[in-house]
Amino acid sequence: MRLQDLDIIVTAPPAPGWGGRYWILVKVTTDTGITGWGECYASSVGPDAMTHVIRDVFDRHMAGENPENIELMFRRAYSSGFTQRPDLTVMGAFSGLEIACWDILGKDRNRPVHALIGGRMNQRIRAYTYLYPLPHHDIAGFWTSPDQAAECAAEMVRRGYTAVKFDPAGPYTIRGGHMPAMSDISLSVAFCKAIREAVGDKADLLFGTHGQFNTAGAIRLGQALEPYAPLWFEEPTPPDNLEDMARVARNVRIPVATGERMTTKTEFGAVLRAGAAEILQPALGRAGGIWEMKKVAAIAELFNAQMAPHLYAGPIEWAANIQLAAAIPNILLLESIETPFHDALIKGSIRVDNGFVIPPDAPGLGIEVDEELARAHPFTGNDLHLNMQEAPCDYASGNAFQGGAPTI
Repeated sequence: MRLQDLDIIVTAPPAPGWGGRYWILVKVTTDTGITGWGECYASSVGPDAMTHVIRDVFDRHMAGENPENIELMFRRAYSSGFTQRPDLTVMGAFSGLEIACWDILGKDRNRPVHALIGGRMNQRIRAYTYLYPLPHHDIAGFWTSPDQAAECAAEMVRRGYTAVKFDPAGPYTIRGGHMPAMSDISLSVAFCKAIREAVGDKADLLFGTHGQFNTAGAIRLGQALEPYAPLWFEEPTPPDNLEDMARVARNVRIPVATGERMTTKTEFGAVLRAGAAEILQPALGRAGGIWEMKKVAAIAELFNAQMAPHLYAGPIEWAANIQLAAAIPNILLLESIETPFHDALIKGSIRVDNGFVIPPDAPGLGIEVDEELARAHPFTGNDLHLNMQEAPCDYASGNAFQGGAPTI
């Protein structure tokens, strides 16, 4: 069996675009006629350019190869260009293709992917959700409303979730870490207070940031949130200096989580060695794929750290996250996004059930992709998957960030 054909579909979820502006789906077919699906979570270049990178990685390192040879293909992609270090774009391309290889292998053997990487460790996986506006909420005002966030959190708990994530702490800028405005700290405290009062001890609070803050600012903010006992303080400083993040971890009594923007065991190992985080959040469509993150989970065990696969993408990456989570002992949480489009794209083949995901026993990733639906929603814009703002933090009028995608 050899990898033979590649098709790439860039699909755009309908407005308001939860999961990002577009998803890059890859369809890989073998010479025996087996098709595997993957998803490349890559936002450093636009989708047109990324399509060429994906095809180059496939043609150069994978075409004609036996899909069993995951390790060989990884080493080619990681090292062949005189790189031999993490490369966000190349590994983003390889990751989606690697996921497709596992889908092929599972289908060829009539087994779910988790059965091929160690077997099922977890019969069900605890899921969490980001807080998105409910149908009656004002979508523009939601992101700065503690009361609406608390109402949404209570509804998510009613649906069975035992953990909810939110990130009211101000802008994500291209300028690197900044000192939060006092109004951002006050608003963050108000969110934690309102949500904690709404859910009591029925749910963990997951406080999201996206590398917005400098070290001192992250410490100030984190210490202000301590009374509400969040389960994690997510990526409090930019991911390019782990010692800064480690200083936050030493000075804030909330576990630090990170990993959304990291790739390969090289970067995750450095996180653990630095003591920068106790919770790792790989996005499997970027971080190196299923096999590489199985290695990271094993390394994390040595540091008594846990895994919480990240998701701000489509349901194919979610399916890969689930297969990994099913097979590792140190899974903490699994991020999930439930929208009608996510569900329709995989024909309802995986769903959150009362706050948990049951890993599917169907072959491969365990999903059926609606290819026609994916092609019927092409991305026609020119933005990146996510955009950081250029304007600095507003210390006079306050800040608002609309949940990763703008109001449309």
